[in-house]
Amino acid sequence: MAVDWLKMRLDLDAFDGSVFDSLGRRCARAGIELTTMAALGDSPESRRSLYELNKACSADIPNRGEFFSFEEYVAQRIETPSYDPEGVVLALDGGAWVGMSAATIRPEGFAFNEMTGVLRPYRGRGLSLTMKVLAVEYAREKGVRWMRTFLHPDNSPVIAMNRRLGYVEEDPESPTA
Repeated sequence: MAVDWLKMRLDLDAFDGSVFDSLGRRCARAGIELTTMAALGDSPESRRSLYELNKACSADIPNRGEFFSFEEYVAQRIETPSYDPEGVVLALDGGAWVGMSAATIRPEGFAFNEMTGVLRPYRGRGLSLTMKVLAVEYAREKGVRWMRTFLHPDNSPVIAMNRRLGYVEEDPESPTA
């Protein structure tokens, strides 16, 4: 059965990330390190760790289906012109990869939040929201105005998080680039 994905966008010019500043401090107090793929090194080992984390987090997306093979993942998500290791925000707990938010800058002139996810034992601590704010800041630094994402309509916690950040449902008639 085909899914009618919920398409949302965030106006980066209107986004005020300062209201979320305390989240990063809360993560640090909990021993969670926030970093990027670029800071860790975009190595084959890091790419494998990113794949495994993304695969684990994606398992909770309603009706996700089978996840990519590692080779497909690298070809479709990493070895693309829009991939930038600076746009992959990671949450680490003592070196273990526990959360991610990946954003890309598309040639059409907008940012796309590819995936934000946290392993089950780490949920409820504000990690997804914190990483997503950092991904938004990455997109703003790149000079784009809009950030987009697609969500399964049954994924209500993530939809609520996006609305808290200021995402709205896209109007297909409205230009966003």
